Amino acid sequence: MALGGNPIFNGKNFRGATQAPPVPQAPYGQAQYGQPYGQQPYGQQSYGRAPGQVMDGQGGWARQQNMTDEQLQQMYNQPAAGPADTGRMTYDDVIVKTAACLGVVVAGAAVTMFVSMGLASMLMIVGALGGFVLALVNTFKKQPSPALILAYAGLEGLFLGGLTRILDGMYPGVGLQAVIGTLSVFAVTLVLFKSGKVRATPKAMRFFMIAIIGYAVFALINMVMMMTGAVTEPFGLRTSVEIFGIPLGVFIGLLAIGLAAFSLIMDFTSIEAGVQAGAPQRFSWTAAFGLTVTLVWLYVEIIRLLAILRGDD
Repeated sequence: MALGGNPIFNGKNFRGATQAPPVPQAPYGQAQYGQPYGQQPYGQQSYGRAPGQVMDGQGGWARQQNMTDEQLQQMYNQPAAGPADTGRMTYDDVIVKTAACLGVVVAGAAVTMFVSMGLASMLMIVGALGGFVLALVNTFKKQPSPALILAYAGLEGLFLGGLTRILDGMYPGVGLQAVIGTLSVFAVTLVLFKSGKVRATPKAMRFFMIAIIGYAVFALINMVMMMTGAVTEPFGLRTSVEIFGIPLGVFIGLLAIGLAAFSLIMDFTSIEAGVQAGAPQRFSWTAAFGLTVTLVWLYVEIIRLLAILRGDD
């Protein structure tokens, strides 16, 4: 588990589900924990036992009643139950639920494209505030709620749709470019993670934590200065300060995109740990929620960087 990354995956409930203690092993000759006396572990056969026999009351082996040899053979030939059959989280579950969340995000964004600019701006504010509140609720909720997670996705769709419409009106084409950029970063990150070339190592985690704290401090200072009128530029310090003729926002934006991409790596690591640990299937919604939060952050950083670059032309 990549501790210190996405707080959604580092919550007590998801982390506890992926770090369940192993079943204690019984000493030789004794029944395993939770196993009735005289029964053998699943898939193992005791000495002197014939197929289709169970232990009787006198400690001998007796054939199961009302089962023919053909029925017994069919039972033994059946494949072992997989994670989906036993109610455990699988990669397919995470993919389907993430696709559902992103579909709701797109639907919410589409709403802002068919209303007036004034209403779209209002929906953007409602989506930003409502999405922030639901993000906190879903992060600290004891059990994942599909309804609340999908509601979060819808509100974020309103926020992203309104933001995209405003910026795309100022700099035509940045919306589509941001979508392509987000999908590209996601695909490259996933390929690098699957290949094992990029991992959430302890050293990388320490760098990430230092960088994300620094970025959060800068974002807070920038927001306060914009709200108080200390800076009048549309993006605050990001465009009012230049380094060698390049807006500060370009450097900050590239750093933020890198942090969001590495956050995806930590998300993949947490999901992998959850599947391997056999986490309950309901936590696939938590995984989908965590990925959606990171992708929303990544999209916002990319479209803001594109707008800064276009504004500096």
